[in-house]
Amino acid sequence: MQDLTHYINGAHVKGTSGRFADVYNPATGDVQARVPLASAAELDTAVRVAAAAQPAWAATNPQRRARVMMKFVDLLHRDMDKLAEALSREHGKTLPDAAGDVQRGLEVVEYCIGAPQLLKGEFTDGAGPGIDMYSMRQPLGVSAGITPFNFPAMIPLWMFAPAIVCGNAFILKPSERDPSVPLMLAELMEEAGLPKGILQVVNGDKESVDAIIDHPIIQSIGFVGSTPIAEYIYGRGCSNGKRVQCFGGAKNHMIIMPDADMDQAADALIGAGYGAAGERCMAISVAVPVGEATANALIEKLKPRIDALKVGPYTAGKDVDYGPVVTAAAKANILKLIESGVAQGAELVVDGRDFSLQGYEEGFFVGPHLFDRVTKDMDIYQKEIFGPVLSVVRANDYEEALALAMDHEMGNGTAIYTRDGDAARDFANRVNVGMIGINVPIPVPLAYHTFGGWKKSVFGDLNQHGPDAFKFYTRTKTVTARWPSGIKEGGEFNFKPMD
Repeated sequence: MQDLTHYINGAHVKGTSGRFADVYNPATGDVQARVPLASAAELDTAVRVAAAAQPAWAATNPQRRARVMMKFVDLLHRDMDKLAEALSREHGKTLPDAAGDVQRGLEVVEYCIGAPQLLKGEFTDGAGPGIDMYSMRQPLGVSAGITPFNFPAMIPLWMFAPAIVCGNAFILKPSERDPSVPLMLAELMEEAGLPKGILQVVNGDKESVDAIIDHPIIQSIGFVGSTPIAEYIYGRGCSNGKRVQCFGGAKNHMIIMPDADMDQAADALIGAGYGAAGERCMAISVAVPVGEATANALIEKLKPRIDALKVGPYTAGKDVDYGPVVTAAAKANILKLIESGVAQGAELVVDGRDFSLQGYEEGFFVGPHLFDRVTKDMDIYQKEIFGPVLSVVRANDYEEALALAMDHEMGNGTAIYTRDGDAARDFANRVNVGMIGINVPIPVPLAYHTFGGWKKSVFGDLNQHGPDAFKFYTRTKTVTARWPSGIKEGGEFNFKPMD
């Protein structure tokens, strides 16, 4: 069994707290590694190393910082297969899905290559008599990120790439469930030319998280995870005077209008609902067909597609649709919510409770489930299941469907499938959700736009990546300058005739 490490000051460092967490192979249920859980003192050491290294990095001009990102992109492409395999081994994702995890993070790194342009300030000539005014975007100092298990490459890249290219040092506290890829990313950043100490990886649990929140040197915190933890980190971090952005849970609805192409809608729901075993904050977990005929047609299209899903380990080939969930506890929670749906009266159209994979009986596999006639008061509607479970909530008309998405406390993403431009435009304008898909099931914006939900899916006023990232990881300094007027006499070099 492998013992993992922290990554501090350019080197792999063994933990000293004496506390460890098991890292599983979700497909087999076997423990494949131990990860050290840092103490507050270990976190403090990493922060102080970062703080000592940061001023010289901040003084490096943006173009040179961007060149590190350029090289880093090359290295990510070079090691894509290696990163994807390590990610699949600890998380359980299929290899194509794991490569997509890395790729969507890589695209943000590509955007960060534009730092020289994105960090430019503003200038006003002659703001007053002999007065000029200009602004500068300067780094915060030391920033930190607390990232989730479900995207162990993408989310760390979304955080540390813009933070570092802005001139900050960064403390990354990845999920203890799948920590290997973040450690590999730190190695690649230094191979790309990043000075030692600028990117530190400190593995840990709540003790490390609280140490990050309370550390006086850390100036900003990014977090992605559940809504209760997001709310906790945001409140405590802000009270400590830090800049904080926290992204929480989701319950994403997809409305299917009567005029929608039902095959396209069903295919979209299969990928968006069951991909990555449903362990995505942008997964569609609620389908809302408008009208009984639409609902009946949708169920008819969905059932055979769900029955045909191939569930298995990532080693079984690229035709596997999804793999196991991340831990035994996650599996138990999903199955508990499924039982609550049955008990509360939902119709279980596809029942995957007895799913078992020969040779992998101890793995954390959950079969696909489809519920019909789900109502708003049911736990499977109210709570984020984070598993391969799709709930169908029937709506009588468009307004009732729209109200479902608007009334739910989560507001991460939503989608509508329709051929009607008026309905699509009305939906996009009225729905109180942060990311909207029109005939697109998982509307994750590209790197040069920003990612973020509304309501209890987000705490903070700036989104992830895109222009907002450069605002979040810098602060603006405005300078008003006035110089004495008049031309001063200096040396003369022309030949002057004698008087």
